[in-house]
Amino acid sequence: MEQAKGKGAIPGLSKNAVTVLEKRYLKRDTSGKALETPADMFRRVAKTIASADKTFDSKADTASLADAFYRIMTTFEFLPNSPTLMNAGRELGQLSACFVLPVGDSMEEIFESVKHTALIHKSGGGTGFSFSRLRPANDVVMSTTGISSGPLSFMRVFDVATETIKQGGTRRGANMGILRVDHPDIMNFIMCKADQRHLNNFNISVGLTEAFMKAVEADRDYDLINPRSGENAGTLNARKVFSRIVDQAWENGEPGIIFLDRLNRDNPTPALGEIESTNPCGEQPLLPYESCNLGSINLGKMVKNGQIDWDHLREVVKLSVHFLDNVIEVNNYPLEQIDKMTRGNRKIGLGVMGWADMLILLGIPYNSAEAVNLGAKIMKFINDEGHAASRELAKVRGPFPNFKGSIYDKPGHAPIRNATVTTIAPTGTISIIANASSGVEPLFAVSFVRQVMDNNILVEVNPIFEKIAKERGFYSEELMQRIAEHGTVHDIEEVPEEIRNIFVTAHDITPEEHIEMQAAFQRYTDNAVSKTVNFPNTATVDEVEKVYRLAYQLDCKGVTIYRDGSRDEQVLSTGKKEEKPSLPSPEEKHAIKRDRPKALKGWTYQMQTGCGPLYVTINEDQTGLFELFTTMGKAGGCAASQCEAIGRMVSLAWRSGIQARQVIKQLLGISCHAPSGFGENKVLSCADAVAKAIQSHLMASGNASGLDLGNHGVDRGACPECGGVVEHEGGCAVCRVCGYSECA
Repeated sequence: MEQAKGKGAIPGLSKNAVTVLEKRYLKRDTSGKALETPADMFRRVAKTIASADKTFDSKADTASLADAFYRIMTTFEFLPNSPTLMNAGRELGQLSACFVLPVGDSMEEIFESVKHTALIHKSGGGTGFSFSRLRPANDVVMSTTGISSGPLSFMRVFDVATETIKQGGTRRGANMGILRVDHPDIMNFIMCKADQRHLNNFNISVGLTEAFMKAVEADRDYDLINPRSGENAGTLNARKVFSRIVDQAWENGEPGIIFLDRLNRDNPTPALGEIESTNPCGEQPLLPYESCNLGSINLGKMVKNGQIDWDHLREVVKLSVHFLDNVIEVNNYPLEQIDKMTRGNRKIGLGVMGWADMLILLGIPYNSAEAVNLGAKIMKFINDEGHAASRELAKVRGPFPNFKGSIYDKPGHAPIRNATVTTIAPTGTISIIANASSGVEPLFAVSFVRQVMDNNILVEVNPIFEKIAKERGFYSEELMQRIAEHGTVHDIEEVPEEIRNIFVTAHDITPEEHIEMQAAFQRYTDNAVSKTVNFPNTATVDEVEKVYRLAYQLDCKGVTIYRDGSRDEQVLSTGKKEEKPSLPSPEEKHAIKRDRPKALKGWTYQMQTGCGPLYVTINEDQTGLFELFTTMGKAGGCAASQCEAIGRMVSLAWRSGIQARQVIKQLLGISCHAPSGFGENKVLSCADAVAKAIQSHLMASGNASGLDLGNHGVDRGACPECGGVVEHEGGCAVCRVCGYSECA
């Protein structure tokens, strides 16, 4: 769909941004046809959010305010979180991204929370939970004289519910699961995602306490507490538990860690309860039934003529706080309890994106002391000006209703409208819309390759780098291709050294430098900072432990790490593996296709796919696997023809001597628009169904020796929807091409 010309056109909207908006944000009819342009969408949002001013002043000039909101969004100086862009002014009207729900220690409370989770995910939100109040596995259940199944079994219930809601092709919300480190089931929790086939709708983090961290440093035991009785339930060695957390994080990036006492140190309303959990990406601590509305200022737009325009930044901060407070008024909350808590505390989370862009425009390397110091200065300015704007709103609208007894309710403190003002969130798809770097992350890549629908290869280049390269005269398509394959410019001699120094990418930066930047922004952020600490694949467990300890020492509120390739079968987004072609063996040179005998023995397996039942017949001759046929329960159509093609190619492979495990490896995990089932029974596509049928056949016939039955699900190195670049950000995988996000 083309943008309207003239007044409706938005200058600077990239092709990727248009693709993402059309696919995920614009209002569409039942056939999927877009009913609005991007300009229409921004106008719809601006008008809806500005209308909240009428609540406080019936004579308010909402038209002028709508124009101001429209301007900061369409110049990409500020964008709200995705649900606000998608739903403001539409029937659903649910504008929040972050929710936390309580999980009580009774069957009634647990399944009430499951129901509430379903309603939130249906509306497009993500949910965070603490499972720390659930009694441990094998504990007594007085009402039935039975024994408890423990937190992990109920986490699986939430996971299955989330998976079920996601069926139908639309991404719904993700979950955060947190367990206190002093819970008796903590060791099982730490290992619960070691098998990556389970709990795939959860990010998990261990809630660490100050007492535990002191025990780690002293290498002594600490107490486990039964949440049902509050009694001591044994002891564990703190350093061994910490090492297990680190080992598992090194293995596949989870669990993350969250410092619970620090969250509650900054809890603005302690009289209302204790903060036990966060949203799925970890940056928004919330009380039970709270939600938060997020938005981000694009720092790259705050640079004018090589200098930071502090006055303009102040103006955008003030307008953004006004915008986010208005969101609370017009929001349609999925639960009455959430409506009450959110309006009572009025938490907003103003953050940033384009931080890496700002540094580049200022000529400052991301991995420098100057950058860290500037990060702290920028965030202090935004936090101070944000609080000032919130206090100005309180003069007209009043403080947040739960102000009495809050940390602000002190002599000499002016009333404030919002219990929290700042949050650094992962900006995922909104940074694609703004054509900006994500959050406070460094550049993911200077240039990368993506494959489009017609199998053409396109090279995407960072727009600032492309502009500089052309101005300095070293731009060429061949060079951009080489940079894309290499993944970095740091040893590309054609790029001037001073340019190489400022165009650093995530893997050019040491893990310690990642943490130092996170800590700089955390120092002046009310809530928390979503930041991924990237490690090369060769990183050691000791290096991960060093970063976890450094995060504690620098007063971060949590850590998410990602070791390259630890969850990817292979990284497809940047870089090219150096593989030397090997000569074929004599057997390979003279491989002969086996002829088909007149009679074969075979087995048929029924697999449920999103296109209906698929019957997979596997035949063997005296040598072994020989051929594979497929029959679709729904005759004809594209799915049937594709399955027939798969069957023919598998048969040819087997008759030519290719091993079954190689076939499984190529087919398993391929995803389509219509997956089926959940958990271990999930089938991602017809190709995935064929692979699983072969796998089942080998297991049934006792020939599974040497077969890798590990997780070959969605390759987190590439987007399952478009094959594009995937960034690991705040515990999530986000596609920079089409806007796909694991965390909605």
